[in-house]
Amino acid sequence: MPVKPLVLVALLAAGCSASTPSFTATLTTPTDVVLSWPDDDAGHRLEYANDPAGPWTTLRFLPAHATSYHHPDLIPETPFYYRLQPFTGPVSTELHAVTAGGTVTFTWADRSSGEAGFLLEMRRPGAPDFDPVEVTGPDVTTCALSLLPGEENSAYRLRALRYGPLSPVVHQTTGKER
Repeated sequence: MPVKPLVLVALLAAGCSASTPSFTATLTTPTDVVLSWPDDDAGHRLEYANDPAGPWTTLRFLPAHATSYHHPDLIPETPFYYRLQPFTGPVSTELHAVTAGGTVTFTWADRSSGEAGFLLEMRRPGAPDFDPVEVTGPDVTTCALSLLPGEENSAYRLRALRYGPLSPVVHQTTGKER
């Protein structure tokens, strides 16, 4: 049976900015770092680098109200630099998709301008909140998502991304492996 594309026409207007939270990095074992920040009602993009000048790599997009992240099993005796950036933007109404073959395709009309991209969020069956699952570039209007077992009856929503200010960079150097 072919996959039926889900058409999403989202009302994607300009988002509001979020304040930069205080941000800490704690070495909890020689090779594990726990990052923490206060709840500021925004989702966040978490990035890391091994040099304060970069290059920076997105580690994870985190949902609103997440206030920590555990970065485990890092390379011993290596510096890790982290920064956090809030994201905002209006979300579409909740969507339910019928999938076939483990893939669902989303298509939407881009009604925003100047977005940094689009973020697809999923609420898995039984989960209380939406989690970020896919990020597109700006002006993209389609996205395909491969589902894992148990995700077939998930709900989805789409967000036009607007980024707030970057946090100050925090740093930890991992210790010797035990």
